Amino acid sequence: MARNIQSLERAAAMLRLLAGGERQLGLSDIASSLGLAKGTAHGILRTLQQEGFVEQDTVSGRYQLGAELLRLGTTYLDVHELRARALVWTDDLARSSGESVYLGVLHQQGVLIVHHVFRPDDSRQVLEVGAMQPLHSTALGKVLSAYDPVAHSEVLEAERKAFTARTVSALEQFEGVLDLTRARGYADDVEETWTGVASVAAPIHNRRRMPVGAVGITGAVERVCKDGELRPELIAAVRDCARAVSRDLGAGRF
Repeated sequence: MARNIQSLERAAAMLRLLAGGERQLGLSDIASSLGLAKGTAHGILRTLQQEGFVEQDTVSGRYQLGAELLRLGTTYLDVHELRARALVWTDDLARSSGESVYLGVLHQQGVLIVHHVFRPDDSRQVLEVGAMQPLHSTALGKVLSAYDPVAHSEVLEAERKAFTARTVSALEQFEGVLDLTRARGYADDVEETWTGVASVAAPIHNRRRMPVGAVGITGAVERVCKDGELRPELIAAVRDCARAVSRDLGAGRF
């Protein structure tokens, strides 16, 4: 049996670490998390940086995923049927809602963003394709956890970290959130993951009526909510988008 190459295993573990949790990590954090000596970790990071898979912030010295990795990932995502079917509908949702639109799928105890439509204004924005979001606190993650049995198992086993005072972490309360999500047909995240940010998402199903992803909008609380509640027209727009993509995947009417 062929032996695994340790340096490649360590590089893969490093990329997975940078893909989850905080957007940027320092050398000490990376070395400690992976149980590596700083010199070893630095050598791997330097190689990944030279290949464009990792970037280093010139001010803080912290590391993040690089553009080359995103480019390779996008090559795969471009042929992803879900993304292809959702392109027109997500563009329409961004225009009608005035907010950023995200399409996510389950991946390694989190939500992988496979498509991102910028908010239709002139503000500076960063492409989030390839980013990971938590299952338990985001609207996309709650939808997947509510409708996909595999995602449900993953979120129960994962650490449900409290990102803000609003994050629901306790198991019984979280299961109640999922029950409500299934009853309403959508999930929300009002400052549960990021302070000042609100989201709403709905499930996408395939021709076998199986959940294959989630689509949602994200924006400032003052735009997405009114008097402390999600704007009903935005909820309706997100659900309409999810149903349209599901129909294009052969799911029929919901």
